[in-house]
Amino acid sequence: MRKLSYRQSIEYIYSFSDYETTHKLHDSVSYDLRRVFELMALLDNPHLKAKSVHIAGTKGKGSVAAMVASALTASGYKTGLYTSPHLIDIRERFQIDGNMISEAEFADIISEIQPAVDAVNRSANYGKLTTFEIMTALCFVFFTRHNVDFAVVEVGLGGRLDATNVIRPEVCVITPVNLDHTDVLGDTIDKIAAEKAGIIKAGVSVVSAPQADEAVYVIEKKCLELNSPLIKAGTDVIWENAGFNAEVSRLLIKGRLGEYQLSIPLLGCCQMENAATAVAALEVLIEKGFNISPLTISAGMSKLKWPGRFQVCGKQPVIIIDGAHNMISARELKKSLLYYYNDYFRQDAPRSSAEKILVFGASADKDVTGMIGELVPLFSKIIVTRSAHPRSMEISILEDECNKLGIEVKSAQDVAKAIELAKKQALNNGFICITGSFFVAGEATGYLNPG
Repeated sequence: MRKLSYRQSIEYIYSFSDYETTHKLHDSVSYDLRRVFELMALLDNPHLKAKSVHIAGTKGKGSVAAMVASALTASGYKTGLYTSPHLIDIRERFQIDGNMISEAEFADIISEIQPAVDAVNRSANYGKLTTFEIMTALCFVFFTRHNVDFAVVEVGLGGRLDATNVIRPEVCVITPVNLDHTDVLGDTIDKIAAEKAGIIKAGVSVVSAPQADEAVYVIEKKCLELNSPLIKAGTDVIWENAGFNAEVSRLLIKGRLGEYQLSIPLLGCCQMENAATAVAALEVLIEKGFNISPLTISAGMSKLKWPGRFQVCGKQPVIIIDGAHNMISARELKKSLLYYYNDYFRQDAPRSSAEKILVFGASADKDVTGMIGELVPLFSKIIVTRSAHPRSMEISILEDECNKLGIEVKSAQDVAKAIELAKKQALNNGFICITGSFFVAGEATGYLNPG
């Protein structure tokens, strides 16, 4: 077996079809779980070695996954966390108890699974494996090597046909469902909800975040069909805002089994809803006999690390980085900006005259008109840019969209240049928000917090 270097292992996995870079229709030709099961069997079924929590949804699923994993770690369980996409380093996707996989082990596991990957692709009984499917195999082998107790697994795209949908979870979680990836998952809420609800397993409890009526109908119907108990955040588990400061959100969650006083080092109005959803999932595990308590949930939440989500990266000027990448997320970002920084955005506020600059870049398949329309009214200037990701939208298209809306716009050829341009205009008393995609957020985080 040829041992790959870390660089060679990265090149190897990206040599396959990468649907994060180029979307494919969400059908059984492009996404066939049978080849994933075939690969898992050749690897001795690592996906079944640990207890698991499976999380799907349009927005918030990564945050909920990180919250659940952090609470499980604080409860004494060795916990693997698999998320996507990454902000800066691909190894962020593969964590155990908050620690990323090392470059050496990443390369070692890819070298180990390469013969099985090549065997599946040679036979191609159900099509050839994709980059994400190989990364999913890497994650399960990584977790198995370290004998994790729990694997908290975020769906990559959709749910029903996603490579992660080979696990047998203790609880399924569906975060808010909205219109996103409509070219892949469907063009209505109910179609997208059906894809997300595809992770629901017979008899396995389901936790749902607050949903649009169309999504509620689909999820409830699926739960009835499969005799899966349904717990609803916002109804069965509720929350109260208990205040915040520049770094911490405080809230009280009233669950089905108890009350939880939480201090979460994450700002953003949606994070309270995400925390309630995470607590609802953890309560299902408590009912199954796992040793999780209000104290360990609180401790885990207080240690949460989840960058790129309403992240404060500067104070003079204020710099906020947020991975909002669709119109609903942009609306949530707007809500959070008005809530946490109303002294800049309220017309009669003391800092209302300060320069407020939006740095914006998006992926090519996004509704940028809707996103810009939500955010631009808050800002005095907009700078459009693009990330290095191949699916990044051309700057000229972003400029055209702004011009159509009658918005004056400047541009910068990359995220770093956009940030420096914004800093020159905002000065010390200004406000800068960098958003539009996870890729833009990741490059901004890396530039402002190197190393």
